Formats: sequence, C-alpha cells, structure tokens
Amino acid sequence: MEFEKRKAATLASLVSTESDKSPKGSLDAPIVPLLNALNQNPSYFTTSSCSGRISILSQPISEVPNPKKKARGGTWLFVSHDPADPDSVLSLLFPSEPTRSPFVSELVFRFEPLIIALECRDLSAAHSLVSLAISCGFRESGITNAKKRVIIAIRCSIRMEVPLGDTRTVMVTPEYVRYLVQVANEKMEANRKRTQRFFQVMQSTGSLIADNGDRLLSTNEACNHLQLEDESQLGNGNAETSEGSVSSPGSGLSISHFDIVGEPAGMLFLWGHSACGLNKAGDKKLIIFGGFGGLGRHARRNDLLLLDPYSGNLEILSTVGCASPTPRLGHTASMVGNSMFVIGGRTGPDKILSDVWILDTTMNSWKLLQCTENLFPPRHRHAAAIMGSNIYVFGGLDNDTIFSSFYVFDTKTLHWKEIPVSGDWPCARHSHAMVASDSQIFMFGGYNGGKALGDLYSFDVQKGQWTKERTTGRNPHARFSHSIFVHKNYLGVLGGCPVRQHFEELALLDLKLRLWKHVTINSVGKDLFVRSTINVVGDDLVIVGGGASCYAFGTKFSEPAKVNLLHIIHSRDGHMSVKNKKCVINQDEGTNVNNIESSCQPQLELGPNVFEDESLCSNDNLPCLNDQSHMIALHYILQLKKEYAKLGKDILKKFGWLDLGRKARTEEGGVHICFPVHQDFFALFHERNHHLVDASDGKNEAPFLDPRNQHKYLLNELSYSEALTILHEYGAILLEDKVVEERKAAKSPLKMMTEAVTSLIEHKGLPVWLLEELPTRWDRLGDIIILPINSFKDSLWDSIAGELWPIVAKSLKAHRLARQGPVAATGTRDSTLQILVGDGGWVNHRENGVLYSFDATKCMFSWGNLSEKIRMASLDCREEVVVDLFAGIGYFVLPFLVRATAKFVYACEWNPHAVEALRHNLQANSVADRCIILEGDNRITAPRSVADRVCLGLIPSSELSWVTAVRALRREGGVLHVHGNTKDSEESQWIDHVAKSINDIARSEGYCWEISIEHVERVKWYAPHIRHVVVDCNAESGSLKFRNYSFGLADIVRGRG
Repeated sequence: MEFEKRKAATLASLVSTESDKSPKGSLDAPIVPLLNALNQNPSYFTTSSCSGRISILSQPISEVPNPKKKARGGTWLFVSHDPADPDSVLSLLFPSEPTRSPFVSELVFRFEPLIIALECRDLSAAHSLVSLAISCGFRESGITNAKKRVIIAIRCSIRMEVPLGDTRTVMVTPEYVRYLVQVANEKMEANRKRTQRFFQVMQSTGSLIADNGDRLLSTNEACNHLQLEDESQLGNGNAETSEGSVSSPGSGLSISHFDIVGEPAGMLFLWGHSACGLNKAGDKKLIIFGGFGGLGRHARRNDLLLLDPYSGNLEILSTVGCASPTPRLGHTASMVGNSMFVIGGRTGPDKILSDVWILDTTMNSWKLLQCTENLFPPRHRHAAAIMGSNIYVFGGLDNDTIFSSFYVFDTKTLHWKEIPVSGDWPCARHSHAMVASDSQIFMFGGYNGGKALGDLYSFDVQKGQWTKERTTGRNPHARFSHSIFVHKNYLGVLGGCPVRQHFEELALLDLKLRLWKHVTINSVGKDLFVRSTINVVGDDLVIVGGGASCYAFGTKFSEPAKVNLLHIIHSRDGHMSVKNKKCVINQDEGTNVNNIESSCQPQLELGPNVFEDESLCSNDNLPCLNDQSHMIALHYILQLKKEYAKLGKDILKKFGWLDLGRKARTEEGGVHICFPVHQDFFALFHERNHHLVDASDGKNEAPFLDPRNQHKYLLNELSYSEALTILHEYGAILLEDKVVEERKAAKSPLKMMTEAVTSLIEHKGLPVWLLEELPTRWDRLGDIIILPINSFKDSLWDSIAGELWPIVAKSLKAHRLARQGPVAATGTRDSTLQILVGDGGWVNHRENGVLYSFDATKCMFSWGNLSEKIRMASLDCREEVVVDLFAGIGYFVLPFLVRATAKFVYACEWNPHAVEALRHNLQANSVADRCIILEGDNRITAPRSVADRVCLGLIPSSELSWVTAVRALRREGGVLHVHGNTKDSEESQWIDHVAKSINDIARSEGYCWEISIEHVERVKWYAPHIRHVVVDCNAESGSLKFRNYSFGLADIVRGRG
C-alpha cells in the first residue's frame, strides 16, 4: 500500500505545472515517452532522470578538502541535452572580450549519459528491469537500495569528464575543445541509440506489461522478441510456428539433479569445459577437462575429473609425468579409442591456443603433439565431431577473427588437413555445435559476430560437401553456446543463448523424416544450459556444468543433471498411447484392485479408482482418477514385494523414474515397499505393457522369465524395455499415492546459514540489516572454511559471537571456521587470519600435485597465484639452479622442485613461521635433499653467481632485491621472474622500468648483458585497475634491448571466455 501511495504522489508531481527540484525544472523531452512507459507498469515509478547531457561545469576550488561533503556545488556555464554546437562552446570559453571574475572556479567539460532512478515494488521486479536494461547496453545498471525501499538506477559507462582549466585561464586550445565536442556528440548519439533500443524493447513487449498485465518480461524474453524476425530468416524457410510443440505427460519432461559424492560438487560448477564418454571397467563414465569456474576463486581450469553419472561419484584423475595442458576453456575434447584429444581453447583474454594434447586414458598420461606444419590456426569456441579415426573441426574465434574454415585431424598420422570449400558452405561462426551420425556430420546454430544463427547443415564425409538441411516442423530458435547430441534416430538441441526464461525446450529432429518436435523441460530458475556439456549415457542425457556471468547479479553455475530420454523417444516411435487402446475393467470380488486388461492380454495391475474410460482421459494420455471431479492423480507409487525392492529401486533410479522428492515407505508390515515415481511413468509403464503384447502376438516372450535370479541382470546393460518387463514380472502395481511424504529438499550452505543467522538475530533483537554482511562466497584451506574480511564486520556481531560462529560453522559443514584479516603491515607480511571455531591454524593443502602445510594464522596463502605456480611448474629446470628470494612456505620453491624438477634451489626467507612450514613441506614432498634454506634478509644471505633462474615473488614490489637478484645470476646471465603490481594504464612504462633498471644494475656490477623481456604474465587483478604482473627478464651477453616482449595472459584474469 505504501508503494502505491508513493507512486501516486510522484506521478501527480510529474503532471504538475510547477517546476521540479532539478536545475532544469522539468523532464527532458527526449525521454518523456520512455518515462511514461516505465510509469505505466504497476511495479515501477521513476524518481529522477536525465536523458543525457553535454555540459561545462564551473565548480569552486576547495582549498581545504572536506571528506564529508560529496560535491562542491557549482554552476553550469553550458548545458545541452542535444548534440552541442562547437561554435557556441568556443564562444563561451574564448570570448572576444574576456571578463574577469573575483572568484576562481574550475572548468570541467562533461558528457553524462542517460540515468533513470526508479522505485520498484519488490526485488523480483527490480531484478527483471535491471536485467532488461543491461541487455540494452546500460551495463552499469543495478540495485542501489534494498532496505526500506527498493531503488534501482539505469545507467551506462560512456561518460566523459575533462578539466579545461579555470575561469582565469583555459589550459586547452580551441582545436582541442572542438575535438572534445565532437567526441561528446558521438557519445550523445550512442546514448540516444541505446535509449531508443531500450524504449523499443518495452514497446515491443506491450509497454512492459505481460502475463495478465502485471509482470515485466525478462531480458531474454525481450531479446527473443526483438530477434523473432531474424529467427524466421535463420530457419529453414518454414512458415510453421505453432506445430510440432509437444510436452511429456504431466507438466513437461522432468530434469533430475543427482548428488555428487567423493570430490566436492563445486568442482563441476564449470562452463566452457569438455566432457567425453569413457568406458572404464565396464561402466560408462564421463571424463571432464578444463573450463571456467571450480572451487574457490573462479578461474580457468586444467583439472581432469572422472564422473560416474549413476552413482554420482566424482574423482580427480592423477596423471603420470609433469606434462599437462595449460588451464583453458572453449576447447574441444574428442575420445578416439583410448585417447582423448584436446584441441585449442583460450587460456587468457588474448592467449588463444592451437595446440593438441593427447590423454592416454589407460596410462593417465598427457602428451603435447608437436605439429611442425602449423596448419591449424589458434581458435576457441570452435566445434568438433568424430568420424572413425578422424576429428573434424569447424569455425571458431581468434580475438576479432571468426572462422569458416574446416579442418580434419587424422589421429593415426597425427596430421592436420584443411578441407576445401564445397557445396552449401556455412558462414563463419563460433559457439556452434556439431555431432556425427552415420556418414554425416550435423552442425547447428552459432554466432556470426552480429546475430545468433538457427541454421542446420550436414556434411557428407563420403562426398566431401556441405548441405543446408531443409526440414519440416517448427525450427528451434536461433542460438549459440548450446549443445547437440544424437540418440537412436534423433538429433537433439538443448540450451544456449538467448535463454528461454519460462521454460527450456529440447528440440528433437527425426533424422529419417527431417521433422522437428519440441519437448518442454521443467528447469525454470534452476538450470542455465549455456556452454554446458551433454553426453548420452544409456538412455539418459547427462548434463554437466553451464552457466553465465551477469554484471548485476554475479555468476551462476548449473548443477549436474540427467534427463531420461526413454519416454520421449518411445512415444515418438509410433507406439499407441493409452487412450488409443480399448480396455475393460473387471472388478474382482473381495478385493479393492481394478484389473485393467487390454483386449489382447496380458494383465497389468493398476491401483484403485484408475479408469480406462476414454472420456476420462486427459490430452496428455494420462488416465484420470474417479474422485468425483475426474482430476488426474498428482502422485503415484510403485508397489513391489520386499524381496524385489532392491533391484526394483535400482531400476527406477537408473532410468530416472524414481521421484527423489518424496519418501519411500513400507506397507502391510513390511511385506511391500512403495516407491514414489514420476507422473509420466504411469503412461510409459502401461504403454509398454501393450507394446510387449503387440510385439509378441499376445505371447509374452520377454527374456527375463525368472525374476528371482537377480544375478542374471546386469543393471548397466538393461534397456528401458527390458527394465519395464522386469518390473512387470516382479508383480509391480502402480497406485495413487494418497500419503505423499515429501522428502525435504536439500538446502545450499548459504541458505542454511542465512536461515540460521536470521533466526538468531531475531531472537536477540538485533537489526535485520546485519544480514547484508553475510558472505555469499568463502574459501577453503584444508578443513578450514575462511570467511572474507568484509563479512560480519559490524561490532554488533561481537555481542553474539559465542552463539554465532558455531551456527555458521555447522551451516557450512566446517570443522574449523576462520575469518580473513588484512596482511600485517610488517616486513614479514604475517597472516592475521582469525580462527573462530576449532583449534589451531595448521592446515594441509594440495595443489597441482604439491602438498603445502602451514599455520594459516601466521603465514599467507594466495589462491590467485595458482596460474603462476602452474607456469613455473611447467618449466624444464632439470639442469638448472634456482634462487627464490622470497620463498615463504614454498609457494614457488616446491613447484620448481616437485614439478619442474630443478637441479637445486636456494630458498631465502626471513619469516620464522614460514621457514618452519617450508622445512616441513620440503620433507613432506621428498625434495629436501635438493634445497637449502637461507634464513634472514635475502640481501645478506642470498648466494652470488650461482643461479640460472631467480624468482622474485613479492608484491606490491620486489625492487629492493633487484640488485640481489642480478648478483645471484651466473656471470653468463640467466632469467629473472620479476613480480610487481602496476596500474593497467601504466603497464608498458613499468615493464620498461624493469628492463632499464636491470640493465643499469648489471652494468654497475660489471656485466655486459643484453636485457630482453621475453614474456609478461598477467596473474590477477590485485585491486581495481591494479594488476599483479610477472616479467620474465632474460639476461645474456650483448647490448640493451627493450620492448620485444610477448604477452601470455593468465587464467585468473576476470575476462569471460
């Protein structure tokens, strides 16, 4: 009610003839239609706005800074909500008769884009509108207040602010001012186009009103609406828009998430990864590699994981040898025999790969293919398909270049070959999908740099040419970053961008009839099938990963899931549905069971009150229950005798028929076990019975005549028809579930913590705004959960600390709980981690095959340096002596020794706690015989003239030890790995400073070295616009040489591939 009152008052003021409180005094005319459209929606009203302006602001110069005052005020010398006239601006700044003012003010030339502040009815409405604004280019839009009132701001970043001087002296030339006006006018036009697009989206969606006039369309719905015309052109020329849309019985096809055991489920929170089927010990498993996401800080990965989709067991595959691919995403992985071939990908924003890595799955060893011809250019977001021993690769992306080239890689000869253009050659694209079937390779969708594609092509391997497929039925909507698969005689397309907000569709193409059908999947709000992987395992579609990153709402990953294809494929193979069979009901005297028989036998038992009268059947082929209202039963159970319950349950779980949301129970004193099943199982079970009869001319010739011999049944080898036959022979009875004991849905640790802490602060009478300080992410070191430094920071938490921390630890399932503190401002940079629950801070942490043990309350550990540790570990240091001037607990010492197999390492460290941990770690990793610890200041303890390589891993700067590093190198020179923090805009100057400084130091030490920067590694963002950078500085005899460095962008950089 308060929202409606505030909205009414605000709208009344808009139509008032009085001036508003803005300097202009009225609304900006260019956006009045847009404001009207926003205010027409019952969930929003605008509180302030500006269409965008070019201005010159005169603001007083403040001699004494006032930190409490946000702005100094000032006056506009010039303001325009339209493109500015350069001559008008010049005449203002450079008048023919200068005037002198007694007051001196700064002059600032500005361009400010559209900004609209709105109050929203609730958070849901706010999220929807912010999402819509971001999709139209206003990428800095977000929720600015969510306490008493929900306020959002719609805005973008194309602003400009340039100081011109002051009222006494303009410090720029008229030519430069003219240039500024030109730039500002260009920004004004870009702002106008974004604003117009935003308005058009709302107009095209009915002034934001849909679904009974009360709901704002989401970003993706609005984008889909705008792309509708393009989609029709991208299709196969069909005019049909409504045919071919089907749903499975009930409310659509169910997707089931399965629990992960073994390794943490968070390791599968990935996108841009790969997944290949692997037959191991007779079981079909998935081998997963790379991608973005994972545990802890999200980053590009090179983890090798093995997933059993039936048991949910996840394990890390340890590989033999030191070689392994760099972390990457956007690659492809193809399984040929016992070898998995990883091709290309992206390891950094500008580091696109063309390498081929081969994993021998029998030995678990990696091998990098040495390609001498360099025929295959670097790319990511390409697609690959296997045909025999060949891997076919089409398209992809390399920075701004989108490919239409087509290559084949022969896994026998290990050579690339480019396939010449022939037939209906597809246009250049990336983020498409390919799959092989018989002698054809099918390719669907993708992105061509301007729009999503919805075309379907096939490549005939025997003829060597492409064909654009002509199909019937409604085409799938244009998309990219999706997945496709082939199962039996069907090609399936799932997921991708743009995302369907209200439902996910599985598009199925009958490869014989070239006919599209569509099945709705119930996954609203749970799954985001973007850059996920799909594998067919038996009759299940196993979906791993997928997700997206949103500026306003953060990063979302999908949980691993399965979709059972049995009923989809079976119901499309021409089998009759339940209502097309003529059945009769015979009520047995003395029982409450209706025996429903087909006219051609045998008998299938169904529970009480289930009718076969065709008039009582719904359109989705499910019989209705006779409960006076002829409503469909909402829940079913399958009753089995106790001796058959174990195998029966295994069958139901394997094929996705078991409803995990409800509890199983016993009946009749434990004689029968009742398993909850999904609603669509009714039609499948009953239909299968009729199919068995028809196929055998009334004689049941199923292969499993003696269900008691359970050892005969190998579960993983069962087909769905054999499984249904077994259940029937076990005497399974389908009943309506009138009890419905729902299993409690698993809650995320964040939700459990939020609920528990909310209850605690309500009980203690503390303000609810404290909940804003609850963390949404945390790190794990060994068995310690580490909360971020900015969580629980208000002093009010201290009053309930005794009850608070055990609750948080229990919610996060932590044996020990800690909170991160700032790095101590000491030379030894001690940790200030605070243990909140548990004893002691000593932890064991394994990373990239290296064991680190240390006291987390005394020693620092950075997850962000993982990429650099992996890079150092990948070096070949077998004949090298390494000096690490800042050894710590062994951050780089151990990778040099364990993975890079350095001949010897001198480890300099002056923190006694780190030295203690380092000694322990050298012993634990069995490398103590190849390392000597030099305790104390490295400028005193470091050796001289011994090193082939020196590591200076200290940030923000290691410059105080550059002289020491040069002295440590052999007289012939060597390599310095110089770490440092630098502003992103000053990176080149910093690199030149490193090279020149090292050269000057070398000359002063009597060395005549040629200094070259061989590589620059951007490790991570240390702070806004501050990068942690590593320079590989090579010193050899010769003259000084600058700026011939190459860039390799690390995997932790926050660009999304």
